[in-house]
Amino acid sequence: MPDTRPSPYFVLFNEIGIIHQLSRTLLEERLPDGLLSSHFGVLNHLVRVGEGTTPLAIARAFQVPKTTMTHTLGGCVKHGLIEMRPNPDDARSKCIWLTSKGREIREAMVAQAATGFEGFAEHFSEERIETLLPVLTEMRQFLDKARDAT
Repeated sequence: MPDTRPSPYFVLFNEIGIIHQLSRTLLEERLPDGLLSSHFGVLNHLVRVGEGTTPLAIARAFQVPKTTMTHTLGGCVKHGLIEMRPNPDDARSKCIWLTSKGREIREAMVAQAATGFEGFAEHFSEERIETLLPVLTEMRQFLDKARDAT
């Protein structure tokens, strides 16, 4: 009888997908009214990779259509989380910058997220998590480079 078990690669990405869904739900339960996980994702992205990038670059990083990202950025502007400034290199486009409110909300959400992981932290020690991070970071960097090559 042939082995019909899914490959470990499939199982890995399936588990990551499920973890993403569950952790997104934890985050969304703690967001201020009217904010979505996509708004938090933009704030987090700007802190992680830097401000002053274009909507198109952010859409590519999130692998969503520019129209989808334009809608998400509009929500961020509406809530006072980001501002769009003229692109000094291309007058036809804008660059995205965090506002002080956006930075404060992102920091508060990162701090508050820890409260949602109390039981998780009791089960998985920081040391155990830290052993996983280098491999996960390497996987993300590999996939980022593969995406950017296309």
